[in-house]
Amino acid sequence: MNSSILLPERPVPSSAPVPIHEKNEAFIIPAIDIIEGKCVRLTRGDYSLQKVYNEDPLEVALQFEQAGLKRLHLVDLDGAREGAVKNWKVLEKIAGKTKLLIDFSGGISSIKSVDICFNSGASWAAVGSIAVKDETAFTGWLLAYGPEKFMIGADVKDEQIAIRGWTETVPLSVFDLIAQYKTKGVQQFFCTDVNKDGLLEGPAIDLYKKIMNQHPSVDLIASGGISSLKDLEDLREAGCYGAIVGKAIYENRISLKELTKFL
Repeated sequence: MNSSILLPERPVPSSAPVPIHEKNEAFIIPAIDIIEGKCVRLTRGDYSLQKVYNEDPLEVALQFEQAGLKRLHLVDLDGAREGAVKNWKVLEKIAGKTKLLIDFSGGISSIKSVDICFNSGASWAAVGSIAVKDETAFTGWLLAYGPEKFMIGADVKDEQIAIRGWTETVPLSVFDLIAQYKTKGVQQFFCTDVNKDGLLEGPAIDLYKKIMNQHPSVDLIASGGISSLKDLEDLREAGCYGAIVGKAIYENRISLKELTKFL
């Protein structure tokens, strides 16, 4: 039995803003985080602060698809913690039963795990630590599969890259990381301010504006802190290509019906 239905729908306020910028049906990217096959959310990446929203991630994904959303950000939190893909069966199931374009992350640390990712139906492999810690290996993946098959996730703390579950920062800025891989053909980058994630206190708008000012040609996807339609409008205004929305949906801060304003 599911621990909960995804969420109740609320009526769309008549005053809800309508996006005025360039139409991008994939601007809204809902997130499903997986632990032991269940749909959960963490607060600031803390595994001890997890909340189960649904025991069947496919049910959640189907509701996203039925609402007209086109993409899905699927995170294998078990894989991220253990350094090897664990919940690939969930990916396979969702990819096989929906038409959502899925980026998959968590535990992608070897060429074998990249194969598992794509063979299970992911459209993109979303990586983080490997791009920071082993440029040679990751560049080999780009050459083998094509840079268009990868997204790079940048976890950021005070503009520096954070790794190892956000416990350690490295002497590399998010701006330099993007520059490093933009020249290798990577187009999509998603950026999470670790001080914002899971708190529903608003995204790091100033950081995203600064990134877009330095790298206007990349597809920057915002992640973390999104709590309202206004946050989404502000992110589009800042030039972001997309926005990953998770907890705000599950906590009914933003309904799926409201998100159709961005389609």
